[in-house]
Amino acid sequence: MSAKALASNDEILVIETPERVPLHFALASIGNRFLACTFDHFLQVLTIAIVALGGWWLTEKIDLVGLFNDAPKWVEALLILAFFVIWSSYFIFFEWLWNGQTPGKRWLKLRVIREDGRPITFWEAAVRNLVRIFDMMPIAPIPFYSIGLICVFISSRDQRVGDAMAGTVVVRERDAEAPSFDKVFASPVSDTALRRTYKPVLFTGDISHITESEIEVVEAFLRRRFDLPDSARQWMAWRVASPILNKIRPTFDQNTFTYEGFLEELLHRYREMNRFAA
Repeated sequence: MSAKALASNDEILVIETPERVPLHFALASIGNRFLACTFDHFLQVLTIAIVALGGWWLTEKIDLVGLFNDAPKWVEALLILAFFVIWSSYFIFFEWLWNGQTPGKRWLKLRVIREDGRPITFWEAAVRNLVRIFDMMPIAPIPFYSIGLICVFISSRDQRVGDAMAGTVVVRERDAEAPSFDKVFASPVSDTALRRTYKPVLFTGDISHITESEIEVVEAFLRRRFDLPDSARQWMAWRVASPILNKIRPTFDQNTFTYEGFLEELLHRYREMNRFAA
């Protein structure tokens, strides 16, 4: 995605796409990030404690039956390795598996994304969390995450050192906009893809060259968008709309343009045109 980050004002990250349409992401507050991180570290410590108890139980069993005289040493080595893996890979594993979320971030509806709005990959998850040990270094009078907190305060995008190195930001997910059951059953439109959630984007362009396969992609996105997190939803709307915009070269008002509104209007016009053609 060739996108350019423009500014961060009032905890809002604004990313401008090649069509000069801004995508807005609400940056996560320091308080929410701290709570999410605390919860994640609690889960880490709890997991380590359970593993330690399991190792102690295993050691007692082995000593009881007398299988290996040096059993406690290799059990200790396995426990140390397990502790290291749990501590170092917890954040990497979850952020990679859950597209930028850990249990703590999911609880507080936070997500790590790339600076251009795209979902993070394993590479970004690894880089930002391998540097976490540096962010956690204490500086008086702050005993924990001193460097990370200082970097968040001075960064225009609320980035700690790991975020700056990985090119990531932490954003807040907006509330789901899926229609309620009452709205679904009261609506005369049965196809969720045809249900409008944005103001119609008034554009001028020839849509006669749009193919049925392209419209199918638009429909698939509009049906699934409510299941997507905010960052993935905005990015996917741009991905679906971009080749169509390049193909028909429409004119529109940039101040009122949204990618989802454009796709909704495009689908309605296409279906209307083909209904009359049939």
